[in-house]
Amino acid sequence: MGALRPRGTGVAQDADPVVVGERAEGVLGRSYRALSVGIVSVVLLIAFEAMAVGTAMPVAARELDGVSAYGFVFSAYFTTSLFGMVLSGQWSDLRGPLGPLTTGIAAFAAGLLLSGTAGAMWLFILGRAVQGLGGGLVIVALYVVVGRAYPERLRPSIMAGFAASWIIPSVVGPLAAGTVTEQLGWRWVFVGIPVLVVLPLGLALPQIRRRASGPVGGPAPGPDSRADAPSASSPSSASPSTDGSPSGAHPAASPPSPASAPASSSAPPSSAPASPSPSPSFDRRRIRLALGISVGAGLLQYAAQDLRWLSVVPAAVGVALLVPAVLGLLPRGTYRAVRGLPSVVLLRGVAAGSFIAAESFVPLMLVTQRGLSPTLAGFSLAAGGGAWALGSWVQARARVEPYRERLMTTGMVVVAAAIVTVPSVLIETVPVWTVAVAWAFGCFGMGLVISSTSVLLLKLSAPEEAGTNSAALQISDGLSNALLLAAGGAAFAALGGGAAGHTATTASGSGSHPAAFIAVFLPMAAVALLGAWVTTRLRER
Repeated sequence: MGALRPRGTGVAQDADPVVVGERAEGVLGRSYRALSVGIVSVVLLIAFEAMAVGTAMPVAARELDGVSAYGFVFSAYFTTSLFGMVLSGQWSDLRGPLGPLTTGIAAFAAGLLLSGTAGAMWLFILGRAVQGLGGGLVIVALYVVVGRAYPERLRPSIMAGFAASWIIPSVVGPLAAGTVTEQLGWRWVFVGIPVLVVLPLGLALPQIRRRASGPVGGPAPGPDSRADAPSASSPSSASPSTDGSPSGAHPAASPPSPASAPASSSAPPSSAPASPSPSPSFDRRRIRLALGISVGAGLLQYAAQDLRWLSVVPAAVGVALLVPAVLGLLPRGTYRAVRGLPSVVLLRGVAAGSFIAAESFVPLMLVTQRGLSPTLAGFSLAAGGGAWALGSWVQARARVEPYRERLMTTGMVVVAAAIVTVPSVLIETVPVWTVAVAWAFGCFGMGLVISSTSVLLLKLSAPEEAGTNSAALQISDGLSNALLLAAGGAAFAALGGGAAGHTATTASGSGSHPAAFIAVFLPMAAVALLGAWVTTRLRER
C-alpha cells in the first residue's frame, strides 16, 4: 500500500519512529483514538437528533398550531444547510476546519434550543433554520478534518465509522424520542441533545487543533502533521481547481492570493524585506451563489407543496436562481458526467436522492395500504442502519480497493432492485416483511456507494481544495434529496396520493391510491440505474 511506503528515492533515510508508528496504526490506535472517537461521536449525536426530532416533530407542530406549515420545518433546515456547506468549504480551505466546526456545532445547538423553547411556529421554524446552518458547517468541516488528519489508507475506515454511527440511532432513536415525548414532552427532545455534545467536543477539538488546524501550506499544526495530513506538494494529476475544472501541476507551496500575483511582478526591487502578502479572503461570488441555491431550492419546494397555477411564479423564480448557482458551485461537467471528480459528485446526488425520496414513502405506503401501525411501519426500516454500516465496512477493506468502482456499480444495481421491489407489497398476497428484506439490501448497496464517494473525492482533491470539493459533494447530496422529493411528492399528489401528512397519522388512512406510490418508486429506481452508469465514469483515463 502506497501510504505505508516511504516517499522519495531508494536512498536509505533515517526513519522518524513517531511517524513510522503512526503509519502502522489504525483509526483507534493511540495516535488517532481521541480524534476518531470524538468526531464519530459528533456524527452519532447528529444521527440521534435526526431520528429523534423527526419522531417528535408532529406533536410539536400540533401543539404550536402549525400543522399547515409542517413542510417548512424541513425546508428551512435544508435551505440554510446548503448555504452553510458552501461557507464551510471556503472557511476550511482558507483557515482550516476548526473554526467552521466549532461555529457549526454552536449554531446547531442554538437552533435546537430555540426550537425547543419556541412559543410559536415561526420561532420553531427559525430554530430549524439556525440548526440547518450549523449542520451544513459541521458536515463539510468533518470531511476536511478526515482529509487532513488521516493518511489515505485510514480514510475508508473512518468513513465506515461515520456510517456505523447511524446504527443505534436508527433503531433506538424513534423509540427513545417517542418515550420522552409521551412522558416529559416534545421540548425535551430538542433541549436535551446540546448537553450531550460537550464530551465529544472535549475529545476531538484538541486533536483537530493539533493535526488539522490552519490553512494549507501554513506552519504545521504539530510535530506529527507530516504523517497525518496529505502533502500539498504531492503530485495529483486528477486534482481539480476550485472551480471544478482540472488543474495542471499544483505549486509546492500554498496557492497565492489572487491579489498577490500582479503585485509581485510590478513591485520595484528593494533591499527592504517584503511585506507579507494579504491573507486570502472569502470568494464573494461563491457566497452569492450559495444564497441563490438556498433560496431557489426553497422556492421550488414551496411550489411543489402547493400545486396551484400561482405556484408557477415561485417555481420559475426558483429555477432562475438555482440553475446558475448549481453550475457555479459544482465542478464543471458534473451534469455531463465528465470523468473523474465531476462524476463522483454527480453519483453522490443520484444515489442519495433516489434512495431518500423512495424511503420517505415506504412507511406511508405500509400504513395506508397494508394497515400497519406507524411504529411497525417505521421498524420495517430499522435493519437498514446495520446493513448500511456493513456495506461501508466492506468498502473499507484494503483488499477491495482495486475493485472500488466495480463495487460501486454493484451497489447502485442493488439499490435500484430494492426500490423496484418495495411496491410489490401493494399486492395483498405479497408478505409485508418483503419490504424489510428488500430495504436491508438497498441500505447495504448505499453503504458501498456513499462511503466510497467520500473516499474518492478526498483522493481526487488537492489539500487546498478539499473544503470546496467536500461542499460540492454535500450540495449535490442535499439538492438531489430536495428536488427528487419535490418531484416525487408532486407526482404522488397528482395521482391521488392525498395529503401525506394527514394519512400517515392514522393506521387506517385510505386516501392514497396505489398508483400514486408506483409513480414514486419506479422513477426513483430508474434514477438509481442511471447512477449505475455514472459509476463507470469515476476513473480518469
